[in-house]
Amino acid sequence: MGEKLTRADIQKIREEIEHRKLTLRPELIAAVKEARAQGDLSENFEYYAAKREKNRNESRIGYLERMLKSATVIEDHSRADEVGLNKVVEVLFVEEGEKESYKIVTPIRGDTMENRISIESPLGKSLLRHRVGDTVQVKTELGGYQLKILSIREDHTDDEIRSF
Repeated sequence: MGEKLTRADIQKIREEIEHRKLTLRPELIAAVKEARAQGDLSENFEYYAAKREKNRNESRIGYLERMLKSATVIEDHSRADEVGLNKVVEVLFVEEGEKESYKIVTPIRGDTMENRISIESPLGKSLLRHRVGDTVQVKTELGGYQLKILSIREDHTDDEIRSF
């Protein structure tokens, strides 16, 4: 079983593959040919840089194609008033009295620095299917903490698929 992806994730990956194959690949091949034509390859930095970029592009295409082959399609079945995929939830950390907002996303879109929390993380798992006003216990290796859900809203802004 591979990555858990939504239909929108799969579409974005297909678009990236197409762009890399139809636009970037020809440009990078031309750059390699142009650099190779400059002569002595033993000291030709442009040639090695162009080859490296071409290889990175091919690696990314392969990675994305393998991801699609092994992906599991998931759908959000949460109600409008429940925490679910692509919803932003504002929470209150009960003990600290601090508020924070998180977008609940698929694992491939998770990025704690951007407050995008995976449905597979302890926080994401704890929040799913809860409603405004619920107090939720988040279990961690060091014990846990409590959150109170203050608001929930839809958010379907385009997030980029992370590069690995």
